[in-house]
Amino acid sequence: MTLRTWLSTLAAASLFPLLATAAVEQQFPSEEGMLTVKTVAIGLRNPWALAFLPGGQDMLVTERSGNLRIVNTDGKVGPPLNGVPKVWAEGQGGLLDVALSPQFDKDRTVYLSFAEVGSDGKAGTAVGRGQLSEDKTRLENFTVIFRQQPKLSVGNHFGSRLVFDRDGYLFIALGENNQRATAQDLDKLQGKVVRILPDGEVPKDNPFVGRDNVQPQIWSFGHRNQQGAALNPWTGELWTNEHGPRGGDEINIPKPGKNYGWPVATHGINYSMLPIPEAKGKHVDGMVDPHHVWEKSPGVSGMAFYDNPTFTEWDHNLFIGALATQELIRLQLDGDKVVHEERLLGDLKARIRDVRVGPDGYLYVLTDDKDGALLKVGLRKDS
Repeated sequence: MTLRTWLSTLAAASLFPLLATAAVEQQFPSEEGMLTVKTVAIGLRNPWALAFLPGGQDMLVTERSGNLRIVNTDGKVGPPLNGVPKVWAEGQGGLLDVALSPQFDKDRTVYLSFAEVGSDGKAGTAVGRGQLSEDKTRLENFTVIFRQQPKLSVGNHFGSRLVFDRDGYLFIALGENNQRATAQDLDKLQGKVVRILPDGEVPKDNPFVGRDNVQPQIWSFGHRNQQGAALNPWTGELWTNEHGPRGGDEINIPKPGKNYGWPVATHGINYSMLPIPEAKGKHVDGMVDPHHVWEKSPGVSGMAFYDNPTFTEWDHNLFIGALATQELIRLQLDGDKVVHEERLLGDLKARIRDVRVGPDGYLYVLTDDKDGALLKVGLRKDS
């Protein structure tokens, strides 16, 4: 039974109305114990990302169609917030990631990434910020602080995960707009990780500052379509994941100034089954090999490190959504090394777009569908 069929069956049985709380909980076996899956909310339109507000009860949830909503852990879905920028909701574009300022308790600032169209009809990723009003109904004074230049996308590969590091720098993980060669072009912002200050200014110690014909925001390059990013809580380093083409999804730990290969070095081939025209192999001298690679693409998406005492069985694990294989991937880590992998939630047959660890230690998972759901995932605690 697919997730959509399961939810429709429950709704038809009047167990809960659309957008109401859903106390029904399913259980599935996993290697670490019985997995519990509770539907918190349904009826979200292609939800893309979530961020917990202080207090641990309310979440900001983006819908790719352009809405930002507040959803609470009891399942209440609020109306769209006012003050959200107009987005280009075409193809893979729309309203994408959401992140809170590290100083949110003081400045109430919310950061959004989104697809923005240019005068020629092509689009790129933009990032802006605004203040969440005290009554949580709108973003105030929203201002764009970053634009991917040039705008080259006709609907593909926006990437755009947002991560603040311990020093308050903002990292933006960008796609290459399905324009392969641009990932190697340092005068373009396609296929890059960029690092900026919270107001959009360029840090003076970025690796390419002062270089002619190079975008100074660039931190690393040679990326394809980055769909997940998170800060390792034990090392403080940024981790990202990205889609390969047909095969070759990757995890990387981007270092300043380094080249991560795409499209010259890749484990994948074209969707046509032909080689990538620019590719020279899986390993190319001078380019950084993936930290972890899947030869068969799961379609990686949002990612979250587990650093919470609630479920000790998941200590030092990394969770990653999978769109193509419709699963939640659990990676067990030994230091930075991936030593074991388990696939979860496959029985639900749902595209997993984002995963975050809630303050309560449960995983909160968004399914990517025009009737998307927010799920709460944990392990059964036997008394």
